[in-house]
Amino acid sequence: MPKIDVVALQTRIETMLPTLNEYQQRRYLATEAKTIGYGGTSIVSRLSNVTRKTIIKGIKELNNPTTNPPPKIGKSRKKGGGRKTTQTNQPDILNTLKNLVEPHTKGNPIHTLLWTNKSLRNLSKNLNEQGFKVSYRVVGIMLKQLGYGLQADKKTLTVKPSHPDRNAQFEHINTQTKKAIAEGNPVLFIDAKKKENIGNFKNNGQTYQPYKTPIETLDHDFSIKELGKATPFGVYDVFKNKGFVNVGLSCETAVFAVESVRRWWYAQGAAEYCNAKKVVLTADCGGSNGYRNRLWKFELQKLVNEIGVDVQVLHFPPGTSKWNKIEHRLFCFIRLLA
Repeated sequence: MPKIDVVALQTRIETMLPTLNEYQQRRYLATEAKTIGYGGTSIVSRLSNVTRKTIIKGIKELNNPTTNPPPKIGKSRKKGGGRKTTQTNQPDILNTLKNLVEPHTKGNPIHTLLWTNKSLRNLSKNLNEQGFKVSYRVVGIMLKQLGYGLQADKKTLTVKPSHPDRNAQFEHINTQTKKAIAEGNPVLFIDAKKKENIGNFKNNGQTYQPYKTPIETLDHDFSIKELGKATPFGVYDVFKNKGFVNVGLSCETAVFAVESVRRWWYAQGAAEYCNAKKVVLTADCGGSNGYRNRLWKFELQKLVNEIGVDVQVLHFPPGTSKWNKIEHRLFCFIRLLA
């Protein structure tokens, strides 16, 4: 199937259809569908709001021009001819549908759809129960007219209300990191990525392989006890735009977190920041590097005594771990191939 420029196709359809009569529209859309090839009828039907049946009829006319001659000039159907739309025959159906799909009905506590999934078939069934005659496909078209579309859930609501000093904490982090960068001190964003099973397990995504020869993996994702799980701990240097990942087989503990920072220091930090007076760490407020974790503070003090450089920790407010730069600067580019 060739690559389709949907925007260009829709522009052509919207430009041409108003200038053509019914016969010409049918043949023009059939030509576009034949040009696309497999699946073209459905694509053109969706973009033009013309039924597949009409486009297929046009394709048959193109394939057999002698048996389907064009109509005489002036014999095209007049404006307003043909079958009337569902909204024309049933004027109240659009408002009824709008009331059904609203999150809360207007003062009607016994509405049936408050306890059912608002799928096209359920909406069609409920409309038919109220005396309307409509299919689920027409319900989908009417929902688009009302401005509705398929939407996935979005995690934006917090279980607890935000702390009143949340914005002040972000401003404090921004001020301290800018100050550290100006003084030539490293600013590190640290976090642990989710644990991964070690073994021949399936990874999401696709790779180019010879036809019908996919990479074979285990049929279940149960962890192998002898191999365990791998825990990657990332250290992202925002000033150098460089990442460092330490992979361990133990649990995600404060000892493991500080050891990852220690290994970064000896592998990169000591050479790149030989004149540094302190190391600034920005981290989530919970987990192995949480602000209430005593072992985290104890291990950090041992690291400071060992390398002779102060360590300053800046914690993000609760519920804001997605603002950690390591999430979209480092972790989005790596995956474990165990």
